[in-house]
Amino acid sequence: MLAHPGGTFFHLAGWKRVIERAFRHPTHYLVSERSGIVTGVLPLTHVKSLLFGSSLISNAFAVHGGPIAADDDSLRALEGEAVRLMGVLGVPVLEFRDFSAARSDWPSKRGLYAIFRRELAPTVERNMMAIPRKQRAMVRKGIRHELRSEIDDGIDRLYRVYAESVRNLGTPVFAKSYFSILREEFSSTSDVITVSCDGKAIASVLNFYFRDEVLPFYGGGVAAARQLAANDFMYWEVMRRACERGYRVFDFGRSKVGTGSYAFKCNWGFDPTPLTYQFRLAGGRSIPDLNPLNPKLAMLVAAWKRLPLAVATRLGPLIVKGIG
Repeated sequence: MLAHPGGTFFHLAGWKRVIERAFRHPTHYLVSERSGIVTGVLPLTHVKSLLFGSSLISNAFAVHGGPIAADDDSLRALEGEAVRLMGVLGVPVLEFRDFSAARSDWPSKRGLYAIFRRELAPTVERNMMAIPRKQRAMVRKGIRHELRSEIDDGIDRLYRVYAESVRNLGTPVFAKSYFSILREEFSSTSDVITVSCDGKAIASVLNFYFRDEVLPFYGGGVAAARQLAANDFMYWEVMRRACERGYRVFDFGRSKVGTGSYAFKCNWGFDPTPLTYQFRLAGGRSIPDLNPLNPKLAMLVAAWKRLPLAVATRLGPLIVKGIG
């Protein structure tokens, strides 16, 4: 199904191995076949948590998911098996992360997330000029500060930077082992680009490569990065390097509507495409709302920002594994 137009990096079977190793969540990679030929796939992760309950998610810890199929019969078979599995496992929530509300009888969550994708120009110079003027000035500010980007062999600097970045946002961080497992599983289709100033890492991002796309996925910067425009410079370096390697699409990933990340990507000239997540719910259940913008979680987010980094890094993996 690699050739299917709806297929994404998050439909790859490697994600099953990553999630099982990193989080110990049971995964179910459903496959439909006809005459021995694969006609559809549906990755499902059973996320179980004392704090957040139990859900079957396609695909957990990912932007996209849901079934992809060559024909309607295969699609219906995959969806039917997912619903059956939901009952067998006693899971009250089934979630498909998709682009449209294709299932009219399933509740939908709209307007929360959007993705940002754009075709790359064939030359570095044209990609630079395609960035809106004010954002282009930020990239050039980073260049004037003589920031340096390089491909990292390991994930040590990435993790230090990322852990501080998400703590400052009030978000629990993943375990360091998760990043190691991702690099091991996708060793030939991922890299880490780290930006340094005076020899000190101040921004870093883990990128995935799928078909003709580059997907900067887990990235961030320390507090000093903002003043130096290091995040702006970092994403430009990802774009520049991808262009030079012949990639044609820059996938800026998912952001919550109304957040700084959403505005940042709009400033780059990317148009948001809304995501629609659909749910199959057991009787009496409502759509889960684990969004950090949920007012009920606002106090927890504020408190998390004040935690010492060492404490946040220790506690974060215990919490975030249950969110999916």
